[in-house]
Amino acid sequence: MAINDQQLRHDIEAELDWDTRIDSRQIGVAVKNGVVALSGHVGSYAERRAAEEAAQSIAGVKAVANDIAVELSSDIKRSDAEIAEAAVNALKANVCIPADGIKIFVRDGWVTLEGEVATWYQKSATETAVSPLAGVKGVSNSININPQASVGEVKSKIEDAFRRRARLDANNISVTADGGTVTLEGTVHTWGERQAAESAAWQAPGVSQVLDKVVVRP
Repeated sequence: MAINDQQLRHDIEAELDWDTRIDSRQIGVAVKNGVVALSGHVGSYAERRAAEEAAQSIAGVKAVANDIAVELSSDIKRSDAEIAEAAVNALKANVCIPADGIKIFVRDGWVTLEGEVATWYQKSATETAVSPLAGVKGVSNSININPQASVGEVKSKIEDAFRRRARLDANNISVTADGGTVTLEGTVHTWGERQAAESAAWQAPGVSQVLDKVVVRP
């Protein structure tokens, strides 16, 4: 049964209130045809990401536009140099990240990541490592993925991953691969399932781009 926008808004607001990572008092939620717009302000970039993740987890959500602003309190403001140093240390502390191949630029609290890694997981882990650092207002992840697998191997690994995940019906999702570009098509019941499918595709070695054409049909 389709979920109307009013019910969807209520569910998202309840999820934001329930999530202990988020202070929802300054967050606004608007919904139109299943597309969610988040507005207002929070105290950290990590909290902004958490709010977006919370909204995406609700059944019936088709897309999320995150316009929440990050307003840092005076006690956690840091200079760009301090943020850059903290980011370098955070990457070095994570053994899964090839820190030597990543460049970090910070301007007015906004962190830009550049360089090259072998997998989407490494690219994602880099952003995850710097996002919660004090003083960070936002992150632009411009890291490139260097494909290292054959087309057939990529397609096979993704389909195997779909079959292993209880949340996904592999029979409803088709996978095509062209070099490092993977295209997903089919239908799922929730936005969370769509994201799980895309995440599985990104984790396959050699994938540099995922075209997610999966349709959400509650």
